[in-house]
Amino acid sequence: MPGGRLTQQERQQIALGLADGLAYAEIARRLDRPTSTITREVMRNGGPTAYRADLAHRATEHRAHRRRQTAPRGAQAPAQAHGRDAEAVRAYEETFTTVLMASGMPKMMSRVMACLTLTDTGSLTASELVQHLQVSPASISKAVTFLESQSFVRRERDERRRERYVVDDDVWYQSMMASARSTAQVVETARQGVGVLGAGTPAGARLENVARFLDFVTESITRAAEQAREVLHTKPETEAETTPVGSAEPGSEGP
Repeated sequence: MPGGRLTQQERQQIALGLADGLAYAEIARRLDRPTSTITREVMRNGGPTAYRADLAHRATEHRAHRRRQTAPRGAQAPAQAHGRDAEAVRAYEETFTTVLMASGMPKMMSRVMACLTLTDTGSLTASELVQHLQVSPASISKAVTFLESQSFVRRERDERRRERYVVDDDVWYQSMMASARSTAQVVETARQGVGVLGAGTPAGARLENVARFLDFVTESITRAAEQAREVLHTKPETEAETTPVGSAEPGSEGP
């Protein structure tokens, strides 16, 4: 599988593929590139409806030139814990960010979410996020406010009284519950509209169908999320916990 940066000709092929309505995976197959490469290329250059090969190519050259100017001689990526490949981690963070963007999360919010998720501690301060992402404190503040409103992150104070932004194993459950509550409001409002417009009218029937559909889906998602949380977050019992007090170890002789 070829490596290195995309060529201008490859970007033109991407643009043609998008115009023909091809999926990222199909474009990637035709170019013999990873699907993540195509997804990242499109999402960082306007998205599937605004992607232009010439602008994308110039933007990439500009970013590369800017990195060469700002990076000091001999600069290396920060050392990674657990013997990780720093460049591989950086590339994966970019891929994860792109996938979050493709799901509908705004770019800066996706960058912050990816950065927090990929830390072993699951938490960072505003200054740490600013340093890692090379953006302004205002951008971090705006992104965290959005993520907090969607229950993706929470705030807490450390021993030095610094505010930290935290993600944990429960983050996707909490986010789904927040989404379910929001959808429940849509259901309630739709049913109010049935009374206003009339149950026997086309508009009233449409609103009733919306309410029934969303109500069913929300109930199913909530139930599945509760079950998944119970199953996945329940720690398996150890042998010591399952062996009754006073019972003999397997293979040992009794008194």
